[in-house]
Amino acid sequence: MSTHAWFPTSPCGPGCLHTPAPTVPKSVCVRRLVAAGLMVLVIMLVAPVTMALGRRARLAVIRVLFRMMLAAFGVRIEVCGEKLVESGRGQLIAINHVSWLDIVGMSAVRPMRSVAKKEIGQWPIVGRLATVAGTVYIDREHLRTLPDTVAEMADELREGAVINFCPEGTTWCGLAGGRFRPALFQSAIDGGVPVRPVAIRYRLAEGTITTWPAFVGDETFLDAARRVARLRGLVMEVHVLPEIAPGKAADRFELAAMCQAAARKVLDRDLDPDTEHALRHAVA
Repeated sequence: MSTHAWFPTSPCGPGCLHTPAPTVPKSVCVRRLVAAGLMVLVIMLVAPVTMALGRRARLAVIRVLFRMMLAAFGVRIEVCGEKLVESGRGQLIAINHVSWLDIVGMSAVRPMRSVAKKEIGQWPIVGRLATVAGTVYIDREHLRTLPDTVAEMADELREGAVINFCPEGTTWCGLAGGRFRPALFQSAIDGGVPVRPVAIRYRLAEGTITTWPAFVGDETFLDAARRVARLRGLVMEVHVLPEIAPGKAADRFELAAMCQAAARKVLDRDLDPDTEHALRHAVA
């Protein structure tokens, strides 16, 4: 793969995934993977039908389908903070990036369009779901396509679309996090819409932060999906933070920094000291 000096990278790798975690029997893992495959078929069949529904009904159906997808993998979702209500205006949602589950979880909270690397469109399960959901694909290898992507997003935001994206540009293990890159924040400035930071983290049922859902290193999507299916008691926390109104930031650089600070304030809170030390050592 060709890269450039600004290509997003992460130091997270297999060493970040060696934390203890409870697992389910192999038979349960297999049932979960089969259920997830069936859910993909259901979503592919139902998606065209939802276009005949009113907006609110369509969003409600899509939300239920994506929640069922999480349930197929044994994932429980908890939404904290403010509500992502239907307002009719455009909004850019900036989320930290840990797992392939991030986009599935966001659609389970409030169906919306997403920005994702073009490679995701070729993935099994998630790729089909992402395409059905109207994902805006970005070519990270060729910077010359970036202005067109920003312009496309700005147009959609002006028309009232809600779009989420991952400003870190790649996945991290969930404890460590990357710098929020400013480029795509320009779409919110050009579109004149607010930006809302959302912090996502994964924990076990008893409260321990886990890195197992992370999609890091050179593993395949199927490897990551199987690991999630093996976990017992996985909880996806979605922290919806206060939006940043248009004009509050001087430029895209300040806007990115404000969103990063808001997300890290949540993600660094309430960590068990022993877990934090072990995970940070693994990342280093």
